[in-house]
Amino acid sequence: MSEENIATIVKILESVPDAQQEKIIQHLREYIADIEDELKWDKSFQKTQNKLVEVARLAKQQIPQGKRQTMDYEQL
Repeated sequence: MSEENIATIVKILESVPDAQQEKIIQHLREYIADIEDELKWDKSFQKTQNKLVEVARLAKQQIPQGKRQTMDYEQL
């Protein structure tokens, strides 16, 4: 983050009462945690994307051949 952006955030925080600052900081922490979580999911999905495409292609081939199996959601 650039120094200019950090300075802007500091100015915004300084312009509100202390009690509001705490709320803003808490929201920022939660927001950043959500972003980090999404980045982890994106990275995890990227690692498995090729395998998912491969499995989908196999399923498409097996359906016309009658080799498909109905998914049992209770076993997931």
